[in-house]
Amino acid sequence: MAVAKAVGRGVVVNADASQVYADLAILSARPSDKEMGGIPHHLFGHIDAAEAHNAARWADEARAAIAAAHAAGDIPILVGGTGLHIRTLLDGISPIPEIDPDVRAAVRALPVTDTHAALIREDPDTAARLNPADTTRVARALEVVRSTGHPLGHWHAAHTGGIGDTITLAPLILLPPRDWLRERCDQRLFQMFDSGAVAEVEALLARDLDPDLPAMRAIGVPQIAQYLTGLIDRGEALMLTQAATRQYAKRQYTWFRNQPPAEWPRYPESLNNDYIDKLAIKLRQSLLTG
Repeated sequence: MAVAKAVGRGVVVNADASQVYADLAILSARPSDKEMGGIPHHLFGHIDAAEAHNAARWADEARAAIAAAHAAGDIPILVGGTGLHIRTLLDGISPIPEIDPDVRAAVRALPVTDTHAALIREDPDTAARLNPADTTRVARALEVVRSTGHPLGHWHAAHTGGIGDTITLAPLILLPPRDWLRERCDQRLFQMFDSGAVAEVEALLARDLDPDLPAMRAIGVPQIAQYLTGLIDRGEALMLTQAATRQYAKRQYTWFRNQPPAEWPRYPESLNNDYIDKLAIKLRQSLLTG
């Protein structure tokens, strides 16, 4: 919001996978009306938890939001930490065909260890890249090779729809001190639990939604659900949510430090006013030259 104000004609576009859900205002730390400060914000809280929103759909929505901003003479500022979403928008998406439902069911029925072992046999390159504990991605890769007859790498080499080569980009990666980040995560969750996160999950559970939906698997939802159903107490739910958040923040930190192009600037602290002003100047220049 501060960058958008400094730019003068900035609009904010959400690039966080959880903040799209209307039902996760608190647990996703979606900005409040006060925090938005009168700046137009797009793709926040516009999806119902009953829908399985994904990177491809978000990229379509983001392209439209960016095009509308440009048409109005505004500067779109993408914010958020879901690397897959940003990569899909800039680089495009792999045109993977629909997965055969029978194949998907068979893969999901496999024990976790068997799934990874099968992927080693059938798509060793992808198996070598994935963490065996990342059960969702391992299963997805096995589904792809079994359903399409081609490994995941084959489809990743055929990206389409990216806008990275059609826009002027002014990227910035924030990499604040890890200790500071962990402390902020823990404190934020204390505040979430005290300001409605439990009621938010209670409302979700009352809808009897499919537990495999992305919104139902968002950090904090399964942990608080265990508390609400009497499996653990509130303190344990908080500790488990804090641990899951720290693990996720660590993965995000590593991804953004290593995956984006080396020329993208990395900023090792919180944004101060001087840097915000410099970034705003760069963004305004990009609008003039883009």
